[in-house]
Amino acid sequence: MQHEVYMKRCLELAKTGLPLAMPNPSVGAVLVYNSTIIGEGFTSPYGGNHAEVNAINAVKDKTLLCKSTLYVSLEPCSHYGKTPPCSDLVIHSKIPNVVIGTIDPHSKVAGKGVLKLVSAGITVVVGILEKECQEFNKRFFTFHTKKRPYVILKWAESLDGFLAPLTKNKKEPVWISNSISRQLVHKWRSEEQAILVGTNTVLEDNPKLNTRNWHGKNPTRIVIDRTLKLNSNYNCLDQSVNTIIITEKENLISTSKIIYETIIFDKNIIFNILKTLHKHNLQSVIVEGGLKTLQSFIDVNLWDEARVFKSNILFKTGINAPILLAINKESHTIINDELLIFKNDD
Repeated sequence: MQHEVYMKRCLELAKTGLPLAMPNPSVGAVLVYNSTIIGEGFTSPYGGNHAEVNAINAVKDKTLLCKSTLYVSLEPCSHYGKTPPCSDLVIHSKIPNVVIGTIDPHSKVAGKGVLKLVSAGITVVVGILEKECQEFNKRFFTFHTKKRPYVILKWAESLDGFLAPLTKNKKEPVWISNSISRQLVHKWRSEEQAILVGTNTVLEDNPKLNTRNWHGKNPTRIVIDRTLKLNSNYNCLDQSVNTIIITEKENLISTSKIIYETIIFDKNIIFNILKTLHKHNLQSVIVEGGLKTLQSFIDVNLWDEARVFKSNILFKTGINAPILLAINKESHTIINDELLIFKNDD
């Protein structure tokens, strides 16, 4: 029970590190001596110190380290990356006990950190709040275990189940959800590494796909444009944000802001797209495309979450919303919108 209390604190600390730690996992670490926390830390922005380093640095009396227990939500790394191995620092600090939430799925770690600690004579406990620790870093775990980014589907639909009317006067979105819901979407964008739309969404809505209504980093824009119908007049090709164009065309010249990726547009198109995003080290993607794009992810079961806004607007006719047969959901009320969040358990 004591282990769980301190591991919960590790998870609280880890929340502070997101989203700036990405593509690293955000980890929390706590040092305990005589039932008292003497140091805490979480993962610094990408390229900076890991949680264990920050926790050890926070301890004022370093003579207590050799009599302390380190709690950490993810296995200490054992390899050189942007920073030296955390397991080496733990050993050097003579910390005798380490309690770990879950093993790191990264192939360069994956138990090697634990082995190094145990080989140095440190007592190691693994698996405290393991599911909670894995869920917290679900993007990182999906990326390394499934070799693809964590996929979040997002759309808004009318009360009678339509994404949009059949016709409209301007090439811009027809807003279904309310302004608070739309601001929440921009917050979500700042928390993920990529956002994806299809050609028709760009042609019809000319979206910017940025975080203009929230303070945070813009995600990388992913645009499916099989035959290169789109030109630089569209907002998502204005070179203000890193953009990847998925196309079947070959031998295209990329720039610093726009990268062309050639894939095969066959029955494995969604798998091919996610493989490309994995190559670019993108651990999460929000799919905000139209019916065809969203349904394509659903039909091949390559999605992890679906976030659906249900408005009280009635269209009576229009473009149908995707068909999603999922029962594991939660519901939230945002003024006059209902937000349904589905989780894919497969």
